[in-house]
Amino acid sequence: MSPAHDSSVLLSLLGGGFVAAFLHAALPTHWLPFTLVGRAQGWRASRVLLAVTAAGLAHIATTAVVGGLIVAAGLALDQWVEGLLPHLAAVLLFLFGAFYLARATLLRPATAGGPQMEVATPAVSNKAAFLGLVAMMAVSPGEVLLPIYLSSASQGFAALALLTLVFAVGTIAGMAVFTAMASAGASILRLERWARYEGAILGLALIALGLLVALHQH
Repeated sequence: MSPAHDSSVLLSLLGGGFVAAFLHAALPTHWLPFTLVGRAQGWRASRVLLAVTAAGLAHIATTAVVGGLIVAAGLALDQWVEGLLPHLAAVLLFLFGAFYLARATLLRPATAGGPQMEVATPAVSNKAAFLGLVAMMAVSPGEVLLPIYLSSASQGFAALALLTLVFAVGTIAGMAVFTAMASAGASILRLERWARYEGAILGLALIALGLLVALHQH
């Protein structure tokens, strides 16, 4: 395989990784807690953004650790069955994509009224609230991003490190955008409705990445 072709595949994976990370950050669990806690604690926008950045980095750090373990396991399997790793990555991308697409198609979450934006007087310190948000994201790795790590394993450590950076940028950008929209008074109802379509778009993006990985083998 030519270096130019490998580079184009890597760029496609990086672009797809950014899109997947950004769309995954549109889920309400990635921005609604920051809006609610920020209002309850009376935080300025800069402090909310700091919390978003710290929590996003913790989220991706956990994802990178789990992804590294999956890549190591995949490489070990690849030594036993030569050429297995790329096909395994493609299958996982297809499965994750199909899961998110099916869930978005079959499930119709009730969004009438949207979540309440009225919050109580803060009952915890700013430090506890900040650390709580970071811990919340740190203990929940982005499972949808893990197959993309596996699909990039053959590209080498530098590619995996670059992919992690792209995940971090996409995740933090997505979390910041939707948190800012909610904090500025944008309709939470509309954001939740958009999050339903996020599942379908994310599913299609993962299936497209799976096709890219599969076709790369031919």
